[in-house]
Amino acid sequence: MHAWLCENPIGVDALTWKELPTPQPGPGQVLIEIKAASLNFPDLLIVQNKYQMKPQLPFVPGSEYAGVVQAVGEGVTHLKVGQNVACLSGTGGFGTHTLAPAALCMPLPDGFGHVDAAAFIMIYATSWHALMDRAQLKAGETVLILGAAGGVGTAAIQIAKAAGARVIAAASTDEKCELSKSIGADITINYTTHALPNGFRDAIKAATDGKGPDVIYDPVGGDFAEPAFRSIGWRGRYLVVGFASGPIPALPFNLMLLKGASLVGVFWGDFAKREPKANAAMMAELAQWYGQGKIKPVIDSTMPMADLKAAYAHMGSRGVKGKLVMVN
Repeated sequence: MHAWLCENPIGVDALTWKELPTPQPGPGQVLIEIKAASLNFPDLLIVQNKYQMKPQLPFVPGSEYAGVVQAVGEGVTHLKVGQNVACLSGTGGFGTHTLAPAALCMPLPDGFGHVDAAAFIMIYATSWHALMDRAQLKAGETVLILGAAGGVGTAAIQIAKAAGARVIAAASTDEKCELSKSIGADITINYTTHALPNGFRDAIKAATDGKGPDVIYDPVGGDFAEPAFRSIGWRGRYLVVGFASGPIPALPFNLMLLKGASLVGVFWGDFAKREPKANAAMMAELAQWYGQGKIKPVIDSTMPMADLKAAYAHMGSRGVKGKLVMVN
């Protein structure tokens, strides 16, 4: 097998494509021949030693992937050789093969392709857990989605619309705003032309007839957080999903008091570990929604696995719309 190996987590340039012995699965594991692996923001942080999970060195990055089961370890009964699966295990995806915990593998129904499957679990699980579980989103409510053209943003638009909500999508270019509209957003805000803080707040106010959004979905953080929170509606729920812009914001607590609003943390990874039955039910419903055509990953482009460093550069340019997927 071959894989991109991180032996020194000082950045993407230190990754090397190496031939390695193909491993055999131990108890509770499966060997997967990887067909596709998506690139997520944590995949950048982890090779820079900036992610909360610090794998033992050396390791193969690539948190999310899909492929075909080649071998099963002792005690694995729900998966078989030749079965198509998707997996989000945190590492191992950027190669030709990997060992994965069988418990983390999602069997793929017929018609669920590897590219879509490799781009599915993280963005839809995060967005569903945020909107439907943590925010308790109801039909008829208004949702403001920041970073709307990114992976989790596009998933959030689709889930919110499927739940019957009105969606305001905020993104940095007209092209990204058009993409957001094409997958269901009712109205868009280009926050480059509606500059922070006042132009952005004025645009939110205009889009909500002065009431403010009921739910704000924020995977961006940084300078957007405070003007967005100042715009939230009465009893609003502000979802803290991530910090793609870099800085972690600090909000004045009086804002929550004045709006009767909630600041709600979203950590899908720990939810999946602490509440496995609820997570399994969520994933089953999401797979059903995919089959019904309610949701479908937005794929920016597919690139050969050998071009991983170029893919990282594309992601770093903030030009990606939806998900980047590496293929073997």
